[in-house]
Amino acid sequence: MTQKPNPLGSIKINAPIPAHMARAVIEETLRSAILDGRIPCGTALRQQDLADFFGVSRMPVREALRQLEAQSLLSVIAHKGAVVAPLVQGDAVETYALRILLESQALRLSIPLLTAEDIEQAARHIDDLETERDFTEIGRLNRLFHMALYSKAPNRRLLRLVEEGLNEEERFLRFNLEAMNLGELSQEDHRALLRAVGDRDVEGAVRLLEQHLNRAVEVITRYLNSPEQ
Repeated sequence: MTQKPNPLGSIKINAPIPAHMARAVIEETLRSAILDGRIPCGTALRQQDLADFFGVSRMPVREALRQLEAQSLLSVIAHKGAVVAPLVQGDAVETYALRILLESQALRLSIPLLTAEDIEQAARHIDDLETERDFTEIGRLNRLFHMALYSKAPNRRLLRLVEEGLNEEERFLRFNLEAMNLGELSQEDHRALLRAVGDRDVEGAVRLLEQHLNRAVEVITRYLNSPEQ
């Protein structure tokens, strides 16, 4: 009988893990492996297997899995437990409609509180995006750019929901960006958005963000509906 490959076989850890760091180490290790595809979509992650692998009790494993579920990286399925979530969950149009609502509000709240350093950091992310060719890194930089603009929003729960959507997009872009050819368009949008933010033009920036996300959902929907997919 052919033995099933161990989904944790590609992960390297420096054991033993200090007890007070166990949850954070497990969460970050699994998050990285999910985002870069070493643990593929649909993989079941069983608590006892993870506890044995990391050399810890099930409690920090359970807490780490809860955090990853909150980030939309895992789904809990009856009789299977925690399973790595698909790259795009549900309808892309509905997903982006929700993102527009959440991110528009985060941007409105954040712009008046952004510092010059925040805006410079966002500009550096755009500069890096223009020269970056690694699709894994492009997905990460895209998320960091958007979060740099939203980060001063005082509503922490709103920011967590926003980051969930950006995490989902980051995973999707890592595996599909090359075929979608979005890079140049995205940077034009990003620079226009950053100019409006720098001018403290709240409504203008929100309008540009909505246009940017609407263009993205059009391209993603067309890509997902293409005969090759």
